[in-house]
Amino acid sequence: MSSRENANVLWFDELHREDVNLVGGKSSSLGEMTSAMDVPVPFGFATTARAYRYFMEQTGLNDQVNELLESIQDYENSEELHSVCEQIRNLIVNATMPADLAKDIEQAYADLAKKVDQDAPFVAIRSSATAEDLPNASFAGQQETYLNIKGGADVVNRVQLCYSSLFTDRATYYRHKQHFPHEKVALSAAVQMMVFSKASGIMFSVNVADGDDSKIVIDAIYGLGEYVVLGKVTPDHFVIDKETMKIVEKNIIKQPIQLVRVADGGTVEEKVPEELQGQPVLSDSQVIELAGYAKAIEEHYGCYMDMEFALDANTDRLWIVQARPETVWSQRKAADHADEEDVDVVKEADAEVAVRGLPASPGLASGVVHVIDNPKDIDQFKQGEVLVTVMTSPDWVPAMKKATAIITNDGGMTCHAAIVSREMQIPCIVGTKSKNLAATDALKTGDVVTIDAKNGVVYHGKVASMLKKAASAQQEGNQMVAAETFAPTATRVMMNLGDPELVEKYSSLSADGIGLMREEFLWTTYIHEHPLYLIEQGHPEKVVNMLAEGIAKVTRTMAPRPVVLRLSDFKSSEYRKLKGGDKYEPHEPADLLGWRGASRYYDPKYVDAFKLELAAIKKVRNEFGLKNLNVMIPFVRTVDEAQKVTEIMQNEGLVRSADFKVYMMAEIPSNIILADQFNQFIDGYSIGSNDLAMLILGCDRNNDTVARLFDERNLAVKRAIHHLIEAAHKDGKTVSICGQAPSEFPEFTNFLIQSGIDYVSVNPDMVKETKRNVAHFEQRIMLDKATGRGIQDPTDYDW
Repeated sequence: MSSRENANVLWFDELHREDVNLVGGKSSSLGEMTSAMDVPVPFGFATTARAYRYFMEQTGLNDQVNELLESIQDYENSEELHSVCEQIRNLIVNATMPADLAKDIEQAYADLAKKVDQDAPFVAIRSSATAEDLPNASFAGQQETYLNIKGGADVVNRVQLCYSSLFTDRATYYRHKQHFPHEKVALSAAVQMMVFSKASGIMFSVNVADGDDSKIVIDAIYGLGEYVVLGKVTPDHFVIDKETMKIVEKNIIKQPIQLVRVADGGTVEEKVPEELQGQPVLSDSQVIELAGYAKAIEEHYGCYMDMEFALDANTDRLWIVQARPETVWSQRKAADHADEEDVDVVKEADAEVAVRGLPASPGLASGVVHVIDNPKDIDQFKQGEVLVTVMTSPDWVPAMKKATAIITNDGGMTCHAAIVSREMQIPCIVGTKSKNLAATDALKTGDVVTIDAKNGVVYHGKVASMLKKAASAQQEGNQMVAAETFAPTATRVMMNLGDPELVEKYSSLSADGIGLMREEFLWTTYIHEHPLYLIEQGHPEKVVNMLAEGIAKVTRTMAPRPVVLRLSDFKSSEYRKLKGGDKYEPHEPADLLGWRGASRYYDPKYVDAFKLELAAIKKVRNEFGLKNLNVMIPFVRTVDEAQKVTEIMQNEGLVRSADFKVYMMAEIPSNIILADQFNQFIDGYSIGSNDLAMLILGCDRNNDTVARLFDERNLAVKRAIHHLIEAAHKDGKTVSICGQAPSEFPEFTNFLIQSGIDYVSVNPDMVKETKRNVAHFEQRIMLDKATGRGIQDPTDYDW
């Protein structure tokens, strides 16, 4: 055995890319760039795979770990997997590291201090598994990174934590799914000088949106790079032409928050200074400098590369902190070279249908398929891929935002995937299974497809002529939606909104306000943690501040138009997916009808979390002065619940008044039947026609067996809505609707106007059309009344 293979620690300048088996993909890549390239890489060292195996052997952990892994009966059982992995991690963390190994690591840290002429430098410690970052099997992001570590003992401790991170639930499940034997994977820890990042980000030497390898793509954010990976901040986006080395596309995004290092070595989320929020994170010269490194790294490695960078706050110097092969387009390129011609680009006349489904969100797109069966794997999804899955839920939103198109096995026109994709204007086809062939069976990761979401058809390959025809319709891109003038209408048209990042894009629409702002997006996209967990951790302010920021972004942009925020309406299974949620959430067999909405707010187990939501609302209204914010209570089963919740709100300082309205979702038959009693506690209703229709008809719209019976236009539903409007108006209360029916069925909008609805709220893509429909129907009513034609007595209708 050579001295290198027998070493516990190797320096970056001793390492090369072929040393994957010694130190893993990440460490070997850092070594390659340090030893063989003229690329700025923060210096450091790596513990070896030999050191990890020595640790496991000397501590006697191998047998214990294997025994525990063999005890797992079902890797799909998240509770069983979590329990076993937690036991393994605890065994590793609590073991005593062999003295000679600990000494080698501490000595390397001391030598690093001498090399950089610092007494105790801050370092970043990044795990590097020997099976990760390979061109055909990327385990990127499966293990841990520790930032701002200082002192030899702390470095040893974090290396041991890196060892334990080889057995996180996600990493263990992923290796099992990819058929990587656990005992063949070892862990290296890259100990690298810390860059005190004032900016950071990722870059690719290929445009991951379309596979164009003549371009380099750079995404940049303020602060540390973790918020790019988590999707908590939308980055600035730059596209650079490799030949001319000029920026050909630049999209600057307002960034409100950043993750920064603090004096004690930890990290904290801070607000980006107001004057910087709309400014480019990187100068043009810095973008070009990074592009030069990306081009050089790709040429050196001979494949498309995925890289991370950081901009040092002290020196204003750019550093490359990680580089690994890009997987999806690299695989496609390899497949293309295996044939004489590109089999994926096909003529329109020769295009073969891969799968059909329901056209949930119109548009035409092409890209590389990424099939994901389990939400545990969404962190593997990359920008510009085609998301193919069974069905989405709120915790899928970070992946959905990256998708060029979405295809699901299940669902109908009002499912989560359909609603969210329409709001994001992402082409989406749902319910492919209802057309006899499920997308997850028909398509495989790496396939190139063209999605015609207007007609619900997915074609094999890239149908270039079809895409070219649609190019002009897609030019609008992410630019602000053009305003359009409409005749004033008595029935107001509002819009639904979830993602605050989209509000500027849609603010110029002629909507009369936001009729439904979904709070759930803020939890899944920004907060990520269960409110009771944050209270227990001593950070309730995180809920208040992050909710307030997201809400304020919308209310400020829409002002003076009103914004109606629907209070949190996660089901228990969705809350459980937030960090720490397992401890607080029950397992309910039918959580659609379980602990959700109002029933949580006054429950002693949850009321403290609800009060944080109210504190955020008060902050927006009182501290930020945005008085156009109103609220809506979801899923109120009884009049007593309405009283309890509104009393809590009053006690917390949110009292109904002329400029603060409290609305209630009307989505349960009891809301209709007892409207005369609910009226005393609220200012109006918003009809949730999806849930209301399901509960009136006793029909789950997401159950393929009975979904055909779900219809919001059913006479029973229409009679319920008509009765609610009459009962509400008797006491001067307003009624709106935020379901999908007005968007899909113009005749349903006519029915609502005939019944006297006060306003309708639709997805942004339907605001213009709904405005036209409302104006048309109102004018028809006036004309019929003036001429004596048509039906004038509402009682003549069948509702």
